[in-house]
Amino acid sequence: MNLDLFDDVPDGLTHRARSFVQGHGVRAGIRRAEDHRQRWLEHGVPAAVIDRMTAFEERWGGLVLPPALRYDGGPRYFATDVPEGSASEGWSFEAGVQRSAVPYGFRIGPCGEFGINADRFVPLHADVEGWVEALALAHHASRWARRITTVTGDDVDGIVPDEFEPVREVRGLADTWWRGADSLVAVCTGEAQALSFPQGRSAVIYSGLDEWGLRGGVEDGIG
Repeated sequence: MNLDLFDDVPDGLTHRARSFVQGHGVRAGIRRAEDHRQRWLEHGVPAAVIDRMTAFEERWGGLVLPPALRYDGGPRYFATDVPEGSASEGWSFEAGVQRSAVPYGFRIGPCGEFGINADRFVPLHADVEGWVEALALAHHASRWARRITTVTGDDVDGIVPDEFEPVREVRGLADTWWRGADSLVAVCTGEAQALSFPQGRSAVIYSGLDEWGLRGGVEDGIG
């Protein structure tokens, strides 16, 4: 696989996430959805769905980032494939191949959500930007936290105190981040929902953070 620097960072990210992509992202060569347009049209895929796939590729196509802590690292790189759906349920498409053998795929949902698809589609974040923000925040928090604690299963219940606020930039759905006075908490329920396995829930607590550790370059009005 040929890799090049990913020097065209998409807009709409916090300063922290832009720095993460600039510092750690590279671009892989990918096959383009446009090359398959006619075949997919003949199989009933609406042109608007292929247009969405093309727009996704223009923004994110080929981006390789460091692995996520969960989902066995996440997509190896962003690339579209396999549009599926219907007029009643909406259309989704593959967001990138798995890094390892996990029992689900990564997909972009009908409304642009980034999620996983096993027994059903479970949106993790409201968009790809949210996934990238979560990767950047995990990278940042793991560097600055004095302690990192992981809990799983039923122990996740009640792990987030009432006074914690949601970290809005990750656009969390099944996976959320929370910010307290000196801690960040990442709660991941995507695998548990997609695989109907409640014990698959997990939370990672990054504690002992100062103001920089809590925010790390988030611009005013975003975090």
